[in-house]
Amino acid sequence: MAGNGDNAGFEVIISSDSHVMEPSEILVERVPKGFKDQAPRFPQLKLGESFQTHPGGSDPTHRITEMETDGVSAEILYPTYLLPHFAMDDAKLQAACFRAYNDWLIDYCSTSPKRLLGIAAISVYDIDEAVKELERCAKAGVKGSIIWQAPHPDLPFHSEHYNKFWEASQALDLPVHLHILTGHGYHKESVFGNKRTGVEAYRGSVNLKLKEIIDAFFELIFYGVLERYPKLKFVSVENEIGWMPFMLQQWDYYYRRFRGVNPLPITKDPSEFFKTQIFGTFFRDTAAGHSFEWWGQDNCMWSNDYPHGNSTWPESRKYIDRDLGHLPPEVRKKLVYSNVKDLYDIDIAHPVQ
Repeated sequence: MAGNGDNAGFEVIISSDSHVMEPSEILVERVPKGFKDQAPRFPQLKLGESFQTHPGGSDPTHRITEMETDGVSAEILYPTYLLPHFAMDDAKLQAACFRAYNDWLIDYCSTSPKRLLGIAAISVYDIDEAVKELERCAKAGVKGSIIWQAPHPDLPFHSEHYNKFWEASQALDLPVHLHILTGHGYHKESVFGNKRTGVEAYRGSVNLKLKEIIDAFFELIFYGVLERYPKLKFVSVENEIGWMPFMLQQWDYYYRRFRGVNPLPITKDPSEFFKTQIFGTFFRDTAAGHSFEWWGQDNCMWSNDYPHGNSTWPESRKYIDRDLGHLPPEVRKKLVYSNVKDLYDIDIAHPVQ
């Protein structure tokens, strides 16, 4: 493998963030009878419309062919239409819908279980039920959980409410994933209220979106969650990562400056928790590509965001060369393969040609 990309065809490439396209009726068909009238129906798109740019989004057999076209050997799979429903206020309905989605996802991945690797959607209003669903999905082979990135205001991440779930995730060695546009954040207004327009739409797309993941990791680190659960791992999904080294630098600076007069329930620099317990995905992040010369080599993972319209498919190798081609071969290998392989214990040894 060469750092300039000349031998990119011999790389094993794994996408750390790809998506399924949920068929319109999967929740209505699979939830218990009492929830059928309330369960959301998803848009029924024709190929080429909106996010449904490729048939493999909903058909796993097609997906394998499309992965091979892109040279991708395996993908970590997240929902598309389900994402806004992390903002549901009805806890029981959310839990029923998420179980239905997980059942469909497990079936989808069973087509090629070494190459299609699902992340289970977990409702965390009722933490005992959340643990049960996590354990159920773990037995079915899922590789982690996705919970809301912006928690309900009554359930901040630093509260004791989540302790059983953190403990179970640590014991099962299943990373917890925080994906953009999930939960009770700015995007909830767009889905269930007034959509931002004009200039304010841009504030949401960048400033407010970034604030949510920064706040989430601040709580998990500064309130001592990661200190208490040292083997618990989190993944930031689709938030990109070019901002991370600066934020960690600032957190370290102020922690060191004020810990004597304002002690925290942590015993090491905030950036140390990132090194051992936090991972980040990226796909169109040129700034991140430059930072990998000195930072993030062991914790960051390339992705293609397939099958969404802004995916790098079918030219992922071109974008990998653009953003990572200047790096030494051993660093590039970590970012496109080794880090994600090791985090999820993926059994893929040979590249797709």
